[in-house]
Amino acid sequence: MSSLQLDDFSDLIERPDAGVRRDAEARRERQTVPAGALGRLDELGEWLAAAQAAVPVRPVERPKAVLFAGDHGVAGLGVSARPAGTAAELVREILEGAQPVSVLARRLGVPVRVVDMALDCDPGSLPEDVVRHRVRRGSGRIDIEDALTAEEAEAAFRAGMAVADEEADSGTDLVVLGDVSVGGTTAAGVLVAALCGTDASVVTGRGGVAIDDLAWMRKCAAIRDALRRARPVLGDQLQLLATVGGADLAAITGFLLQSAVRKLPVLLDGVVVAACALVAQRVAFRAPDWWLAAHVSGEPGQAKALDRMALEPLLDHGVRVGEGAGGLLALPLVQAAAALAAELPETPAKTEEPQEAAAE
Repeated sequence: MSSLQLDDFSDLIERPDAGVRRDAEARRERQTVPAGALGRLDELGEWLAAAQAAVPVRPVERPKAVLFAGDHGVAGLGVSARPAGTAAELVREILEGAQPVSVLARRLGVPVRVVDMALDCDPGSLPEDVVRHRVRRGSGRIDIEDALTAEEAEAAFRAGMAVADEEADSGTDLVVLGDVSVGGTTAAGVLVAALCGTDASVVTGRGGVAIDDLAWMRKCAAIRDALRRARPVLGDQLQLLATVGGADLAAITGFLLQSAVRKLPVLLDGVVVAACALVAQRVAFRAPDWWLAAHVSGEPGQAKALDRMALEPLLDHGVRVGEGAGGLLALPLVQAAAALAAELPETPAKTEEPQEAAAE
């Protein structure tokens, strides 16, 4: 019997402080640059002020990229441009500094944390701090079997919560959240289609490394078959993640919800994170108020999920690579919004000139 009560998140998660946001808006109206002249940067600065409960807003000085990693059994159907079971290679390249997220993180001075939840490799081949939360080796083939057992789904969800607590306790002030997976976008498509009540073709994209037409058709068929298995468990979000998600997706969902509990702002990267955010929204409807959509990934499932949550992406540069790269590209925009909101001077208050003494 599970002791994890997802309904508790609805009570634990509060919205960012509306009173502080009004104060931030009022302060913005007093600044020398006319309100609205900075476009969406004004909105971002006010959102950050409310999330921090601080006016003027504090600079974002300790961001971190957190990437949850896992392999998915459905990749064995040829739905990905990468061979099944090779996500560990991506993880090693990230740790060695050879992936786009690594380059961007170095340039921006942002630490990258990779959390192995279900990589299909010997755990001894990766650093201990990467593998210590692992739940299993790979996830089940979701078109014909469950991704996880109920116990594994809960363990992964709790691991995500624990990572969120670790980041909040260590002073991280904003998280760029991403995934490192092979087959993950297929699982994400199933979750989005199930929660949005649509069919497979609407959410099936071509992945970070674009697949050809035959692979797209295989992917669409896999999502269709997994969707049949997902619909009967839509009322139980943890069971949904166990049935058609995966350990990395369950952990991301737990991370998102616990981050909202801890009032830790999160930048959402691609379709996998967006799908998990949609699951988390089903658990606690106020949770999306703590998240920003970093960029348009080109995946139709991401667009569907973000639209359902009313989250508008900050950037649209056609970046499809995943692994948090698009999230890091959006980070300087958020930091710029904070700096402008805090540092632009206010218009001096007008003082009345003393009336001249009446002539005698």
